[in-house]
Amino acid sequence: MEMANIVLDMKGLSCPRPLIGAKRIMDELSSGQVLLLISDCPGTPDDLFAWAELTGNQILRAEKTPEGGSSYYIQKGQKSGITANVTLDIRGSVCPGPIVEAKKLLNGMQSGEVLKLVSDCPGVQSDIGGWAQATGMTLLATLEAGAGVHEFYIRKG
Repeated sequence: MEMANIVLDMKGLSCPRPLIGAKRIMDELSSGQVLLLISDCPGTPDDLFAWAELTGNQILRAEKTPEGGSSYYIQKGQKSGITANVTLDIRGSVCPGPIVEAKKLLNGMQSGEVLKLVSDCPGVQSDIGGWAQATGMTLLATLEAGAGVHEFYIRKG
């Protein structure tokens, strides 16, 4: 059973207010902390899951409450603290696509600039470190942004 650091009861409020309230609190939480959001708005699940995927936060559990609403345990995701100059979200592209596209983008970037590559190709994680090293790039960080989705922060050499 997850323990929540903060409970936000938004019963009776229509969408998007529960999501807006959750976002405000999540912005203040530290990585790994958990918010319990309680909402009875029927649109909350769709909004919440889409938002969590975009922000790197994770819905640990969702369950119906006896009063007819739902409880959502949301864990704050990791933030890299690295600012990217360019983001390439290439989810759905199979290897070697992500690295090929990253190479094209990096070729047009200035030395020292950072590319954030978002990919769900299972092979890219094992390939990217060696590729970056071989091409004079620096892999600054690798974060798991969601189930099978990784963010790679690559600095041009």
